[in-house]
Formats: sequence, C-alpha cells, structure tokens
Amino acid sequence: MTDAAALPGQPRGGVLSGSATAHAVNVLAPNASAMTLDGTNTWIVSEPDSELAVVIDPGPLDDGHLRNVLDTAEKAGKRVALTLLTHGHPDHAEGAGRFAELTGTKVRALDPALRLGDEGLAAGDVIGLGGLELVVVATPGHTADSLCFHLPADQAVLTGDTVLGRGTTLVAHPDGRLGDYLDSLRRLRSLTVDDGVHTVLPGHGPVLEDAQGAVEFYLAHRAHRLAQVETAVEDGHCSPEAVVAHVYADVDRSLWPAAELSVRAQMEYLREHGLI
Repeated sequence: MTDAAALPGQPRGGVLSGSATAHAVNVLAPNASAMTLDGTNTWIVSEPDSELAVVIDPGPLDDGHLRNVLDTAEKAGKRVALTLLTHGHPDHAEGAGRFAELTGTKVRALDPALRLGDEGLAAGDVIGLGGLELVVVATPGHTADSLCFHLPADQAVLTGDTVLGRGTTLVAHPDGRLGDYLDSLRRLRSLTVDDGVHTVLPGHGPVLEDAQGAVEFYLAHRAHRLAQVETAVEDGHCSPEAVVAHVYADVDRSLWPAAELSVRAQMEYLREHGLI
C-alpha cells in the first residue's frame, strides 16, 4: 500500500464526508464515476460560532443529496445563507436551482447564466458572512468560468475542479484553455508561497495537506504531457485521435474521449506558441 504522504499533495486518508477543517465540512454527493472520483464534494463553510453558512457547489440535481446538505448544516446549528459555484459543470452546479428553492438563498457564480440574484463573482471579491471571509480567485482553464475560493482562516483553498484530491484535471477544450490553466496553477502556487495556503479542499477526492506540492505536481505533469504531445506530432501523429492513441496508450480506453479534449487543448497551446 502506498503511503498517502508520499503521493502528490499528501491526500488525507479516511472518510471524505464530514469536518475537514475548523471552518469547512464536506457532504459527498452519491455520483461517483471515472470523472467524478468518489463523487462531488459539496462544502459547507462557516465560522464555528456563527449561525450562518455558505454552501459551495451543491452538486448534481439529486434531491436526497441536496436535503442531506441542508440537514447537515441544520444539525450543526447553521442556516445556509448563500450558495456559491466554482464553475458550471452539472456535477457541481445542476442542483443549484433546487438547492436555492430549499434554502431561499441567492446563487453567485462567474457565469451570469448560473446566477440566481443580481450579484455575480469576480476575481478579488471578498465574501463576508457571519464573520467568515472567502476571497474569490480567478482560475480559468478547466473551464472559462472556473473559480477558486481562498479561506484564509484555515490557510486553505477550495479548488472545484482546478485541483483534484486524486489524479489530474481535464482541460475541457474548447471552453477550457491550457494557457489559462497554467496561469491559474501559477496563481494558486503564489497563494501557497505568499499567503501561507497549505490545504486544498477539492471538488472531488480527498483533502490535500500539501497545497504547494499538489500545484507543483500539476505544473510538472502538464509540462511532461506537453512534451509528449509535441514529440508525438513531430513523429507524425498529427490528429488529436492519433496523439491520444500514442500518448495515452496506457490509459483506460473509456477515458480516451476525455483525453482527446485535453489533447486538443494541448495542441492548440503548442500551435499558439509556434511549437508545432
């Protein structure tokens, strides 16, 4: 068995649902799959002595899960007062409208199409609620509308799909762009270096205890994959499908369609930089 401390980001072992930090509780959605890992992490975030809570990514349109999130908050003496979205993929956002009905909350997101209410989200916004402070960090790349939330009180960052608790993230071409994603990873690395962030609260998978190690691993992985794709094209594998078959030969074929999206994003990046 591999020691978790030796894995990228030092993933925390044990049950995923439950208290993760002094300010954050995870309620795991029952939508496990190859793309969602154990399921979507829905985060309830609050000051310990406050009655108000923020929910980040209500998850899929699963009434049982949404009610479980609400019940979990209420059992802790909390009232959900605001819903936030890291991005618009259905496994994170599809249940937001129904959750807003259950809680009477507004839904804030970068994409206006996902909002319920007048307020959106933008880089640098500070969300204050019941003494809690969350800072919006723009992290496009996985999708154009991807955001993270810096939780200074826990020296943590809630990353949605930008950094996962296990494995690596898909850059979902054409909405996702690799150049943007690399810039976003560097932005997160700055949080670990300049702002003391050491914990990743991801949208899927376990909590990571070594945020800087996780981000460095992601940057190294992307550089390695880019080099592989560049070499594959130079060797005559010129279509995305051909590159996938060559570079991702050791990956389960059921994941090749997703890998093709990533390869398309990588090839676009290499063309933009005159490398292929």
